[in-house]
Amino acid sequence: MRYLPKSPADREEMLAEIGVASIDDLFSTIPAEYQFKRDLAIPRQHGESEIIDRFREFANQNATGYASFLGAGVYRHYRPVLIDTVVSRGEFLTSYTPYQPEIAQGTLQAMFEFQTMICELTGMEIANASMYDGSTGAAEAIMMAVRVTGRDGAVIARTVHPEYREVVATYAQHQEIPLVEAGYSESGRVDLAALDAAIDDNTACVLIQSPNFFGTIEDVAAIAEIAHKKGALLIVSIAEAISLGIVRPPAEADIVSLEAQSFGVAPSYGGPFCGVIACKEKFLRQMPGRIVGETKDMDGKRGFVLTLSTREQHIRREKATSNICTNQALVAMMTTVFLTVYGKEGLKELAVHNLAKAKYAADTLGGIGKVLFNGAPRFHEFVIDLGKDAEAVNTALLERKIIGGLPLARWYPELGANASLWCATELTTKAQIDAAAEALK
Repeated sequence: MRYLPKSPADREEMLAEIGVASIDDLFSTIPAEYQFKRDLAIPRQHGESEIIDRFREFANQNATGYASFLGAGVYRHYRPVLIDTVVSRGEFLTSYTPYQPEIAQGTLQAMFEFQTMICELTGMEIANASMYDGSTGAAEAIMMAVRVTGRDGAVIARTVHPEYREVVATYAQHQEIPLVEAGYSESGRVDLAALDAAIDDNTACVLIQSPNFFGTIEDVAAIAEIAHKKGALLIVSIAEAISLGIVRPPAEADIVSLEAQSFGVAPSYGGPFCGVIACKEKFLRQMPGRIVGETKDMDGKRGFVLTLSTREQHIRREKATSNICTNQALVAMMTTVFLTVYGKEGLKELAVHNLAKAKYAADTLGGIGKVLFNGAPRFHEFVIDLGKDAEAVNTALLERKIIGGLPLARWYPELGANASLWCATELTTKAQIDAAAEALK
């Protein structure tokens, strides 16, 4: 229906109140040659069946049937149809910001379960619900560490996603948090000696990522020992949450910043995603975002409420830990449904499937190019030197309906123009990997 909230009589009354004869008088200052006097050149109205046919035509024009080997922080995983069925229900869709617990128990309980599952996965004691995404979550975690320790600086591994590092730098600039980068070794892990040398008495925290941007699993225990020895906190960023199905959780960390996009959130051209911060309970009061807690109502029945909400919209600005303006709860709901559908064993099987696909891809493509960073375990991404310019290779692969890996020269010029980051998930088929290898030959 058209949106016509005012009747002709209402309009006449409003015009009389402001002292003009007609709506046209409101635009009298615009020269006549620039005023639009004709009807808009838009198609006639269509029936529902006609609209469906039009959208099918548009869909046929899209890039369908392509094999994609892109990862780099945004991953293609199968999304059970139940996810959209649940989050589209009115009781969840309209109460994603659960200010009134008496009418938002379903959302609050789902968030409580979400926090519980995140804690089980990460090895932490407390989780919020939630942040914008993994990159802003990492920045918020650094600011949290500064508040906890009373120190100002942060050391960031160069193996952290480069766009995460850019977001952190944006946050840190006006928080006056000096940042120091620690390089990586031939194994694709952060250089422990360089990391140790970069930490000083002013370092509030060390930020690493595991699996890191190269797909390599970092030695979290060794890094934690280095950081804690010098009084700094350890923050572990996790961009590929599916890895937690088989990779040991970073229990030695003080704070975990997780991107939960892989848990049932579509890539969607880069967002919205689902960031989470989890931590040790002793840091609870410095955690940004919201925490849902369990309580009892007047009749003694189990219920759920927002236990902690530390954003400046809710409390005095000087006491707020963050100005994050929504808790992304509807996206977090997708994660809750995904983890409920898969369960513990299902998530483990999914992670093993991803690992196996990447192993096959690395072995197959490694016979054509050179796979780098073989000195440490990895999950479902790997860096390969193709022997030719990676951008040019990708252009040629597109002609065969193959989207190649991400060229790395922009962020890691030392690796050269031939290096790119390739990813294989459960949606990558053996036939697609074989076809990519044939095309590269």
